[in-house]
Amino acid sequence: MSSSIAPYPAGIEALSDRASASPESGIVEVLNYGMGRQGIIPLWAGEGDIPTPAFICDAATAALAEGQTFYTYQRGIPPLRNALAEYTGWLYGTPNSFERFFVTGSGMQAIQTAILLTADPGDEIVYHAPAWPNLPAAAEIAGVTPVSVAMQFSETGWHLDLERVFAAVSARTKAICVNSPSNPTGWVMPKEDIGALLDFCRGRGIWIIADEVYCRFVYGDVRKGAHGRPLAPSFHDVITPEDRVLFVNTFSKNWAMTGWRIGWIEAPESIGIKLENLIQYSTSGVAAFMQQAALAAMQEGDEFAESVISDACRGRAIVSEGLRKSGRCRFAEPDGAFYAFFGIDGEPDTDKLGLRLVDEAGIGIAPGRAFGPEGAGYMRMCFVRRPAGLSDAMSRLNLWLAKR
Repeated sequence: MSSSIAPYPAGIEALSDRASASPESGIVEVLNYGMGRQGIIPLWAGEGDIPTPAFICDAATAALAEGQTFYTYQRGIPPLRNALAEYTGWLYGTPNSFERFFVTGSGMQAIQTAILLTADPGDEIVYHAPAWPNLPAAAEIAGVTPVSVAMQFSETGWHLDLERVFAAVSARTKAICVNSPSNPTGWVMPKEDIGALLDFCRGRGIWIIADEVYCRFVYGDVRKGAHGRPLAPSFHDVITPEDRVLFVNTFSKNWAMTGWRIGWIEAPESIGIKLENLIQYSTSGVAAFMQQAALAAMQEGDEFAESVISDACRGRAIVSEGLRKSGRCRFAEPDGAFYAFFGIDGEPDTDKLGLRLVDEAGIGIAPGRAFGPEGAGYMRMCFVRRPAGLSDAMSRLNLWLAKR
């Protein structure tokens, strides 16, 4: 017998306030609009056009064949955690305990977990903007207020005034988030600013969430890491093991593993059990066969990672030259990461521009406002691609601009 009580209708108004308020991604809007279009050159997302190399895929396949399909360590399998400690020591020349490393289901989960570790609903986190939109969105969904500090653009690039960061801190601030090298601006935080920010946070008991995903993507006359290759300045250069610093990272960029959704957090050993708890109550850990793939990336993947970095160097030169040729673009060559963040004279509405470029030029570029109001009027183009595709994209853009 059917109930006589009418059901409540499903709809957005029936959802929690946090779910209802979750923002739509401007990057995803363009991606959804253009994905699958015949002949489109997709430069909207932060990934290249080379699939994950065979040696990484083979490691996952072998693990599946061996039956590695059961529950496993919440913190990550010990060999991978050891490899992450060794990799970090190889980069920065400092010994690390594997107990500082925790495997997560993507870099995005690492960020979500870092926010949950440091801030409660009603607290604040401070971050610099334009910024990857997932960071402030993750804070808002957790009930934490993201407080942005606007960066400034000049012909020499983007800059962050630390005094403005310090001024944004209130009694409710629990963490300051730093993404360097930065997505989308390509800004790299100087070592002296890293030390000054750490001292400021030490004096107030504030956490630092350090997103150093692009640490190996740096250009120009830069310092060499312990491994003898270019490396961005890092909080690893100045911290002690128990400093309140959380590093969030991912396998996506260096090893072409964007679709695998696997990352890691580096944290003080003293909070390990609480970090493990948060992983347990969200994803209950990362599949063992995926971790074996990540282990192969750590142990065998440096040559491949260097080839990706070389692609980014070539791509930066191609895109920069193309933007200069247009005569209508305001930009500065990025110091790090693998994005060009540029404005086009006479095109202030970049939300609509992103959709128009899909239809009229056959290229996919993310609108700058997707990275916060500080990015309005700009576009973000990923250049970690093979040269032929990037050269074609710049030709298409300049041909389109010449008609306007």
